Amino acid sequence: MKVKICGLSKEEEVNFCVKHNVNFCGFILNYPKSHRFINFELAKKLTNIPKKNTKYVGVLVDPSKKELKRYSLLNIDYFQIYGDFTLKEINQIKKNFNKKIIMSLQIKKEDDILNYKLYESAADIILFDSTGLHQSLGWDYEWIKIVPKNVVKMIAGNINIDTLEKIKKIADIVDVSGALETNKVKDILKIDKFLKKINDKN
Repeated sequence: MKVKICGLSKEEEVNFCVKHNVNFCGFILNYPKSHRFINFELAKKLTNIPKKNTKYVGVLVDPSKKELKRYSLLNIDYFQIYGDFTLKEINQIKKNFNKKIIMSLQIKKEDDILNYKLYESAADIILFDSTGLHQSLGWDYEWIKIVPKNVVKMIAGNINIDTLEKIKKIADIVDVSGALETNKVKDILKIDKFLKKINDKN
């Protein structure tokens, strides 16, 4: 199982993740309500850290065309998009800015899972997340069992070490943030422990 660590905001965090072969590093770019939000200059600095085999992900909530254009200048591989976009709009974003797409679906009830069908032809990865955005809310991960194997599935929402065994059986990628923080700051020791647990499970 691959891992994405989201909400990175310091050089030491990014360097640690790259050194330990984290598959995806996520940066909160346009959502200042989150304590993980970083400004453009810091995002530029962090995404210019040599990434080796790690992919950099820019997380965007309801991005405007102006924001998409600005953040496309960063050294990121993926746009992770939250919002009410059509398939045509996602295809256009992908084409215009030459970024891969993680389409984020907010899951509150089981039927919400089916929204993957709206984007599966355009998105490189479908993220099944809670409705909490920066709030790490949980939901029933078992619901995604109805999604076909050919869809690359990422799971987020109140992820912790204790849920890994379940997630490994149903998802391709785990997306974690809050469980790796102490007092709302990323904790290198927690990141290290989580990565060791991931490797134990693979």
